[in-house]
Amino acid sequence: MKSPMYHIGPAAVLAAMLAGCAAVPKAEEKVAPPMAQAGPYASLPAIGQVDERFQSYNVEMVEVTGGRFWAPYGGPEDEVYRMRPPIALGDPKLRALTRQLSPAYMRVSGTWANKTYLPLEGEHISEAPDGYDGILTRDQWREVIAFSKAVDAPIMLSFAVGPGARDEDGIWNTDQAQRLADLTKQEGGTIAAVEFFNEPNAAFLSSLPKNYGATDYVRDFRIFHDWVRKALPKAKIFGIGNVNEGSNGDEVPVAMKGTSIIFSKDVMPSISGMLDGVSYHFYGTISQRCAGRSRLKPAKQEDALTPAWLDGSLVDLVYIRKLRDAYEPGDPIWITETAQAACGGSPWASSFLDSFRYVNQMALHAQNGVDVIFHNTLAASDYALLDDENFAPRPNYWAALLWDRTMGQTVLASPESPSRDLKLYAQCQKGKPGGVTVAVINLGEERHRLITGPGAQSWTMTAAETTAKTVSINGHLPELLADETLAGLEGKDAVGSVQIPGTSISFITLPGAGNKACN
Repeated sequence: MKSPMYHIGPAAVLAAMLAGCAAVPKAEEKVAPPMAQAGPYASLPAIGQVDERFQSYNVEMVEVTGGRFWAPYGGPEDEVYRMRPPIALGDPKLRALTRQLSPAYMRVSGTWANKTYLPLEGEHISEAPDGYDGILTRDQWREVIAFSKAVDAPIMLSFAVGPGARDEDGIWNTDQAQRLADLTKQEGGTIAAVEFFNEPNAAFLSSLPKNYGATDYVRDFRIFHDWVRKALPKAKIFGIGNVNEGSNGDEVPVAMKGTSIIFSKDVMPSISGMLDGVSYHFYGTISQRCAGRSRLKPAKQEDALTPAWLDGSLVDLVYIRKLRDAYEPGDPIWITETAQAACGGSPWASSFLDSFRYVNQMALHAQNGVDVIFHNTLAASDYALLDDENFAPRPNYWAALLWDRTMGQTVLASPESPSRDLKLYAQCQKGKPGGVTVAVINLGEERHRLITGPGAQSWTMTAAETTAKTVSINGHLPELLADETLAGLEGKDAVGSVQIPGTSISFITLPGAGNKACN
């Protein structure tokens, strides 16, 4: 039986999403078809190609400046935000761990970026000017550039568009954007890609002029486009960066509707041909912090391993892909912000339970035409890859690391699976011509055994319980050592087969697969 998670077109998306997981009869062990022999793995066809920086991450502008961000759980019942200091981008541990995920892109954006002020050289202010909510000091931006260079993560960013960045007629001006561009060039930084501003369909959060609509956005975007071509000629322009349009329509997951909501379908016909790529954001729903602030229901822990939760993001991808094909044919698609749930993530977003979503989303979207995915965030709130107090790696970090070390850029069709609980994805093995890597997600409690060929190795993530904040890899606890190297990540030789435990995630490399698509 074919796994439901193959490369699928729009017509099949909802059917695949809504299909339930049929119960698998209990057995000691299920044995899958042979791997890495002159059969299925050698002949898996290539169905796509991803960017070498496919797996990227966000560092929110409010992390850089310090300010009100999503409050930790355990405080007052109605607490949504809490003040946080600027992130320590020079911290050796943070840099060492982030460097392991290179190459990547680093996106500095978020809702707070829409109203953040960068002073002139020598300008000293203690409060944000009228029309702005926050201050990005020039030294803070220098730290961003230094971090970007140290970890091989060129910058993607968006710009201020609030009242302070507009003239008396409400038209956007380039002053703040130019300051960022000039300072970045001065410090030798790289701005690889830009979006105009964060989430236009949540534009009411940015205090835009009253009744600001699609026509105003198009006018301002054209100013932005012409400025980028002159000031940042090597930067790619992505847009329009809306959140959850396919699944949520005229509602956004973070807040209630307001007066300014800009929809992609109303804008893209008028800016057709002006983008270098199409971008959007996706969150499955809201976290518990934002209960009552949206018509959406907070995420439920019991849904975390269901097809509707794991695969629901395809609805938004199909919606965006149709717009891309109509107005920007051939352009890459980037998901420039995604995580377990909006508003900082649910309490289990930092646990092993969310790693099933993380790996499934990466693999599924690679199969369906997404070139880059930016996880939100690197090190802030519950959905971060690293703990924001001490930068301790969370389970999603280790999943990201194993992906980075084993999965190449060429995406292959899914292999045959012996169970609906067992999701199999394949890509060419990183750095090994002819080799194949298989990502195995076991959603059920039943064990499976996959037959392999010679030279195969495996890395299997397990935890004492799915909500654990630590994981084992092949039975060892991975860690960062004092010399900034990683331990506990040794691959396990597969002597003829690999056993896949219940409720686990595995990466299996098959260097002898002989897949011609991987040469």
